[in-house]
Amino acid sequence: MILSSKNMAISPSPTLSIDAKYKEMKSNGIDVVGFGAGEPDFDTPEHIKDAAIQAIQDGQTKYTPAAGSLALRKAIANKFKTDNGLDYQPSQIVVSNGAKHSLANAFSAILNPGDEVIIPSPFWVSYPELVKLSDGIPKFIYSDETNHFKITAQQLKEAITDKTKAIVINSPCNPTGMVYTEEELREIAEVAVAHNLIIIADEIYEKLVYDNQKHVSIASLGEKIKEYTITINGVSKSYAMTGWRIGYAAANDKIAKIMANIQSHAASNPNSIAQAATIVALNGPQDEVEKMRKVFEERRNYMVSRINEIEGVSCIVPHGAFYIMMNIKQLFAKTFYGKTINTSDEFAELLLEKALVALVPGSGFGAEGYVRWSYATSMENIKKGLERLENFLKQA
Repeated sequence: MILSSKNMAISPSPTLSIDAKYKEMKSNGIDVVGFGAGEPDFDTPEHIKDAAIQAIQDGQTKYTPAAGSLALRKAIANKFKTDNGLDYQPSQIVVSNGAKHSLANAFSAILNPGDEVIIPSPFWVSYPELVKLSDGIPKFIYSDETNHFKITAQQLKEAITDKTKAIVINSPCNPTGMVYTEEELREIAEVAVAHNLIIIADEIYEKLVYDNQKHVSIASLGEKIKEYTITINGVSKSYAMTGWRIGYAAANDKIAKIMANIQSHAASNPNSIAQAATIVALNGPQDEVEKMRKVFEERRNYMVSRINEIEGVSCIVPHGAFYIMMNIKQLFAKTFYGKTINTSDEFAELLLEKALVALVPGSGFGAEGYVRWSYATSMENIKKGLERLENFLKQA
């Protein structure tokens, strides 16, 4: 039996794999602490849940247009105008089954076989695989802590070839938590426009920014760059609606139409009930979003301080999302519990086995020498996990 060689080459998500292993251990009664999932530990706000219940009672259980209901696309257009200073028509917005689905539609809409997509590294694990699924070629630009895990416009310029079609900009970033400044985005935008590059701007963590920093949508920096940008967002992170599976994209008319056509065949429309709830999430009170943001900031502050107190590991301060990249390079070639650690995978496996702490190895993000912590969990779990880490490291 001959199966798809392209799809057999796609790697499973390491973040979901770690989370699945953690949940399996937890279900077996093992006192494991998990920091792998990119999912707020808060419940969806009550007024959003009530809206979904009302939608069911009102019979909003039928097909909607493939790109999403007109009412929701109008709400999203209003959100872009209010939050991001962006003018989009409802026809330029495509609602999908989560932001990951929006990304898949975007890559499918713009890529032809052999097209290159520049992906800054460290990167979210699904970007390269989604590019490959659309017959594109991922090309990485590497950054590290010295530049706060951000690429420069000069690096972008040097990476462009005659095959380069697009670049992914994820700010705030998963896994690093970094946030690009307006000046940095302007410089990148200038290079993109000069070389006719499409920008895939993943802004799913836009509401989770700390230290009085400001999220800037790169598409808002001028009409030219807006024409070249596909802005991706959703309600999963900001409204604790991960399971509701509503993401959305905004783009020029031509790209938006192609994305909607793709979706009409691949998935029809997103869940109609979740769409109705999302209208209320976007149009309703935003105080719960700010409450969550403040709690995440408190957790981040504690985790950064605590990690940097522990000998052998360190981290820089992330300004967005809910992740910390912990540097473990000093631990390489050291022996713990009789095993010598040389990779982030080996460290994460041994930490899970011996200390019952689940982290995601940096190798999956293109960041060997690091592991990712998520502080989208309780302070109690954070304290327990860091204490276990410290005790583990004393076994060298």
